[in-house]
Amino acid sequence: MELLFKDLSAELKNRRIHPSYQRIKVLDYLNKNQCHPTVDQIFKDLQREIPTLSKSTIYNTLNLFLKSGLIKVINIENNDAHYDIITKNHGHFKCESCGKIFNFSIDLNTFTTEELSGFKIIDKNVYFKGICPRCL
Repeated sequence: MELLFKDLSAELKNRRIHPSYQRIKVLDYLNKNQCHPTVDQIFKDLQREIPTLSKSTIYNTLNLFLKSGLIKVINIENNDAHYDIITKNHGHFKCESCGKIFNFSIDLNTFTTEELSGFKIIDKNVYFKGICPRCL
């Protein structure tokens, strides 16, 4: 379902974020491109539409979204950070051939280990790597 400009603006206001044009466009981009884009991908694609856009604006906007819980950052390997608009628990699979990152459902709350008894777990992530069906 495509979100309208007013819906995106309302979502930002609900999170106490001023809905500037650039912020709304970044949020719209993340909603339409749930492929876990990097800063470079977001910048390259949005700069066509907003020639005055800077990478700093993208970084600042994404950091604001992260702090508000609107998005999550995923780091698979030590490469670029990828941004995920889906904040509910799920896993990620990265294809070693094409580099695409796929979402999959998983109940992360059932993952426990006795070795971490007494630890406070703040974040849980599950990442798989392999070859996707398209590349096989």
